[in-house]
Amino acid sequence: MNKGTKIIVEIILFVACLGLVYLIYNSIMQPVRFNKQKAYRESVAIQRLKDIRTLEVAFKSVNGRYTGDIDSLINFYNTGKMEVIMQVGSGDDSVAVAHTEALKKKGAKVEDLLKMYQEGAKDLYFSTKTLVPVKDTLFTGRENLVLDSLKFIPFSGGQPIEMQAVIKVVSGVNVPLFEAEAPYDKLLRGLDRQLIINAKADCRDKNRYEGLQVGSVDTPNNNAGNWE
Repeated sequence: MNKGTKIIVEIILFVACLGLVYLIYNSIMQPVRFNKQKAYRESVAIQRLKDIRTLEVAFKSVNGRYTGDIDSLINFYNTGKMEVIMQVGSGDDSVAVAHTEALKKKGAKVEDLLKMYQEGAKDLYFSTKTLVPVKDTLFTGRENLVLDSLKFIPFSGGQPIEMQAVIKVVSGVNVPLFEAEAPYDKLLRGLDRQLIINAKADCRDKNRYEGLQVGSVDTPNNNAGNWE
């Protein structure tokens, strides 16, 4: 083998070694990158499902049932009202408690006490139910909240969140149930297909939904998420 041929062979072997190193490195890092992206996407989807659960619980408190229609939840948030308990004063304030009891003995009703409070009276202690706009009650500390985004599974290219709501008879009692889901096939769209298949198989092995799910229309679970 002459010197020129030897150099060419060495170069070929060097490139082949580099290629082999890259393939080994990539085979190691691919699941690492997948798991990192999977965890990030799950965190976004979990927050979305939690927001849906919050709206569903509020919707049920007003309507006595859940809804399988995300647009109904969004409309409920934008235009609906819900009953909340407003407490005025503190039970530890003995002066306010005594003053309020004295007023009640004179015939003052909660409506009268509320009017007095609204007019500036401070030495009062009572609670009352009142209707307030849903948007003034839920998500008040959240910045950049876009309710319309709740319709979609994040990173899915616009695929809708899968939702159901039913009334199921449990031990002879009608029980409202709902579930909202983001399947891995859509949530992990664009990631390594084999690793998605592996993630779904792992869920099946654990008898778990193949993705993220909150609530259940099969059995009451206190509206738990399968990540909790």
